[in-house]
Amino acid sequence: MLRQLDSNLWVLDKPFHVLRADIGVRMTVVRLKNGDLWVHSPVRTTPEERAALDQLGRVAHIVAPSLVHHLFAAELCSCYPEARLHVAPGLAQKNSALVRSEPLTERPPTAWGGEIEPIFLAGAPIVNETVFRVGRTLIVTDLVFNYPSAEGFATRLFLQLDGALGGVRATRIFRLTFKDKAAVRASILRILGWDFDRIIVTHGEVLATGGRQALHAAYESLLELPALSPLSAA
Repeated sequence: MLRQLDSNLWVLDKPFHVLRADIGVRMTVVRLKNGDLWVHSPVRTTPEERAALDQLGRVAHIVAPSLVHHLFAAELCSCYPEARLHVAPGLAQKNSALVRSEPLTERPPTAWGGEIEPIFLAGAPIVNETVFRVGRTLIVTDLVFNYPSAEGFATRLFLQLDGALGGVRATRIFRLTFKDKAAVRASILRILGWDFDRIIVTHGEVLATGGRQALHAAYESLLELPALSPLSAA
């Protein structure tokens, strides 16, 4: 069921198998100041889980944040036909079920633009991921995984081969999507310019604190990032 992380922030975790490995998947729910719900990276939901959502507020915004995180967006939209669907650039062309959607940009709609900030990860057109900040929480899909450990031989093997085991990591598979490392580096530097502490990953454990430092470490050697400058509360 939904798990509350903060006063207006919840997650819903589900299994997700790649070959025989269960790398899990996570949906994030933000309640806006007007009481509406913003739902990031939808998972398959049960009637009981949707009832729990309805107790929190009205599902008004459904976000498919990358070209690979959209499998259950249409299904959730069918349950909430009045919700606005926001999708990664190019996704409407890839998935015909999502043609009635609005492309994500770095100028979000006024309905949530003052509360949720987006940054588009340039230079990785295979995924076209947008990451978001809500207060001091960063919400990502594949930018990093967070697996301090893992259960099951197949899952551990997959994560080890992907360079994803041992904490907050930029995985090998994700790095293969980089077509313009200079553009990726510039985007990550912009993200690191945000003041955030928690990271909600789509795969792995939510990192409760130290997120900005962990993201910097995950990309430091790969992109030759400069030393992390301190922020007021980072």
